[in-house]
Formats: sequence, C-alpha cells, structure tokens
Amino acid sequence: MLSKGAPAVATTYNASGKDINFALTRSRSIGFISNHRQYNVFLCNSSVRRVSPLLAVTTGEHSNNVASLHEAEKEKSLGNQLRLGSLTEDGLSYKEKFVIRCYEVGINKTATIETIANLLQEVGGNHAQSVGFSTDGFATTTTMRKLHLIWVTLRMHIEVYRYPAWSDVIEIETWVQGDGRMGTRRDWILKDYSNGEIIGRATSKWVMMNEDTRRMQKVSDDVKEEYLVFCPRTLRLAFPEENNNSLKKIAKLEDPAEYSRLGLVPRRSDLDMNKHVNNVTYIGWALESIPPEIIDTHELQAITLDYRRECQQDDIVDSLTSYESPDDEQHLTETNGSVVVSSETQRNGQEDLSRFLHLLRSSGTGLEINRCRTEWRKKPEKR
Repeated sequence: MLSKGAPAVATTYNASGKDINFALTRSRSIGFISNHRQYNVFLCNSSVRRVSPLLAVTTGEHSNNVASLHEAEKEKSLGNQLRLGSLTEDGLSYKEKFVIRCYEVGINKTATIETIANLLQEVGGNHAQSVGFSTDGFATTTTMRKLHLIWVTLRMHIEVYRYPAWSDVIEIETWVQGDGRMGTRRDWILKDYSNGEIIGRATSKWVMMNEDTRRMQKVSDDVKEEYLVFCPRTLRLAFPEENNNSLKKIAKLEDPAEYSRLGLVPRRSDLDMNKHVNNVTYIGWALESIPPEIIDTHELQAITLDYRRECQQDDIVDSLTSYESPDDEQHLTETNGSVVVSSETQRNGQEDLSRFLHLLRSSGTGLEINRCRTEWRKKPEKR
C-alpha cells in the first residue's frame, strides 16, 4: 500500500518450484462497492455463472498457466465471446477495447469522468473473470473465500490527458501487483485505439480484511501463491515518476468550506448489489460543489479519492469544496520503463491549473465519508 506519500515497493514473487492448483470458473463484472465502517470493498456482481472447472497446475511453469487459461477460452459465455478483451500473450495483464456511447458523453461532448471510472471497473472485473477469480461474487481467491477474506480499496487515482468523444474507440490495459505485506494494487493504462496515444492512467490501492471481524489482515503466502502467478514478474507502475500525484496525501478540508452542496441523498440507482453507494457516485458528489465558473471553463485532469466510510441509502451527504493552495511546480522523473508519457503530454494542462480539496461527510454525524483532491485544466478548443 502507498501511505503518507511514500513510494510503494511492490512484492516480487517467484513461483518456481511451487505447484498451485485452483479451479478456473467464471463470474460477472466487478464494481467498487462500499462496505462496513471505514473501507470500500472491491466486489463483484453476485450473479455468477459457473463453468466446468479447469485445473492449472505447476505454476512455476508460467507457460502452463497461460495454456490453461487459453483452454478456458473454449468455455466462454456468450458475453465473454462478444467482449472485445482478452489476456495479453504472456497472461500477466488484460486488454479490452470500448466504443464510447452517446449516453456516456457529457456537456463537453466527451466521455465524463464517471464514464472513465466505470470502464476501469468493468475491465478490472473482466480481468478477474479471465483468470478464474470471483466465483462467489467477490474478487477473491479460493483461499480467501475459505477464510472469509475480502479486498477493500483505500484509494483511487485517475488522470485523463484527453477525453474520448462519442464513437471514439479506446483500449484499456490493466494488471495487478503485490504491494507490501498488507496490500495489493491494480493499475490501468488508457489509449486511443486509433493511434496508440496514452490518454489516461489510473491506479488503486487495496488491503485485505476479514469479512467477519472487519479487521485488516496480512496477505498470506497462500493467497499470494494464488494471485501473484498472474502478476508481472518485475515492478510495473502506471505512474513510475517520483513524487507523482497518485502518492500525495490529501489534507482534510476544514470548515468553513468555500463552496458546498448540502443534503445529497442516494438514489436507488446509486446503490450496488450490497445496498451500498457505488464508488463512482462519490465522484459525482464531490464534483457537485465545484464552482460553476470552473465547470464552464475547465475540465477535470486528475482526481484522487481516499475512502473512509461506507454510505447507504438512508444516509444524507454534504459535499464541501475549497481551493487548494498551489504547490511549487514539480518536475517528474521517470524511474522505470513502465509507461512513457511524452514531455508534451506531461506539460499539457500544467499551466492554468486549478486545484481543489473536497470532503464528503455525513450530514447527521459529521463523520468523513470520503476525501478527494481534483485538478482542473482549461478546456481545449472544440473538436
């Protein structure tokens, strides 16, 4: 896990000599879903379709795992057959193409940030399906289900360098890596499929929690053996730069806030299968209190969310926003070859940036639900 702005060191796993047996089954897509107390659960739709188990053996031989996964392709559901996504050749990441639909486009005539977040959830869920996880509705391994363990997400960071328009085709690649003793991470790269340009990046942080005791738990070696076999063997980050924005701590927004939208009430359509407010709804709520002059002249460049507590249907939420004091310009330095973003892309939007701190809190108790930080750039000329 990344904490207090310190760079994470991903766990490196060597499966050599270990025989890991697990059943490959199918499920439906994952969503970011709130759970009890201070964490948000990364869950899967409870509607599950099982197929004949396929056994992947001798995971020290990575090619055997990939071969087993390709065999599983033969038993795809109709939805999986029509989906424009699959594991990469080495089996260590997943890519999927999406056509931006008219109802996913907002007032700027481009995809909204909520659309982007939903697509990230979708491709993450489809990746989990492709390697046989989430057989009971959670993004969990066999050992995790036996021990009543679940993943909970603590942070989400998204950057969009150019928003796709209606009918544009984008390709999203995603992968998972270990992240210390307590956590794991999922990263994404978004590209314009027509020319391969990187138009966005994202990363998320999870920890493991016992579903019964609601306590965080160390990721055991048994669990690592089940999922790290599908992870890159060397450190690969969507944000390899030092001191990048995904690492920044979000300061608590104190009263009085400069802008507010009070009394937000969850709609039925905001609820997930667990009757908690879906994570994407938090994004919309945070943006409700952005000043209109920013909405009219700027577009969202980056958003970071720290999830603190669950939100349910009967909760009433206040959205608070204030300008953040501008930081000194930081020149980001690449630390590995995970992603190459052109210097022009890195400079794009750095001028005329507006930065905000957001707080979602319970109207009744005043307790924090979510902390958020956003960066806004001037809108580009119309396409």
